[in-house]
Amino acid sequence: MRNVSERKIVGGLVTAVVLTASGAFAARPLIIDDADPLDFKKFKAEGGAYYEKDSGCKHWDFPFGVAAGVFPSLELGAGFGGQFEERTEIDEKSGDECTNSENGIGDLTLVAKWQFLGETTWLPRQAIVPAVKFPTSDKDKGLGSGKTNYDLTWIASKSLCEKMNAHINVGYSWISAPADEDVGNILHYGLALDYRIVDALQWVGEVFAEKELFSGAATAIMFNTGLRFSPTEGLTFDIAAGSRLAGDAPDLIATAGLTWEFGFAKEENK
Repeated sequence: MRNVSERKIVGGLVTAVVLTASGAFAARPLIIDDADPLDFKKFKAEGGAYYEKDSGCKHWDFPFGVAAGVFPSLELGAGFGGQFEERTEIDEKSGDECTNSENGIGDLTLVAKWQFLGETTWLPRQAIVPAVKFPTSDKDKGLGSGKTNYDLTWIASKSLCEKMNAHINVGYSWISAPADEDVGNILHYGLALDYRIVDALQWVGEVFAEKELFSGAATAIMFNTGLRFSPTEGLTFDIAAGSRLAGDAPDLIATAGLTWEFGFAKEENK
């Protein structure tokens, strides 16, 4: 059998983020991250559900991530989770359509975020985020690449006014693709905005893109927008949805989840 939508099993770190929301370390519910690591001695746990619909394929992810502020301006984290995929396929002998499903664990991702420059009047605060994705998912089921991949992303965040912030990401993924997959390294970038409507409610939106550099594929561009709701300090619920603007990207993505921050860091008087 073959998929109606011939999904490449890229398994790259950023492709996993863009196409399956396995990036548990972005500023939920966004793909684009901010330049703000956790405070020293603070911790974060986050989880959620993600849905992606493309031609002939429906994919669900259930990511979970933990992170800690291990030093001032340095955060370390790990992400894992489960996944389920339903594929519409055509039997090559009979020509009939049928539905096939697979499920299993996702890939393990380790991430660091180092803010090397604070915000000034003219300059944004900036961070570097290296990450490694280990192939813990099942390649034989088509749920991963079976390869270790690496990513390095530069992040800049700037306060535009008291209630609004802008965030820019530019990164590069080194992809170790399977021998039968024509996939190159990936350049990815995007812009996000957040606006505080009231103290407990924030609007977020983003446009992001990725480009496979050696396969000749068109740049995939998507948008995503949603809300964050914080009923109490340290606890945030989120929801968002988005779609394709250009290129080979999903028809629909949607996510919902929560983030819980806790620890021993004390707020400094400003």
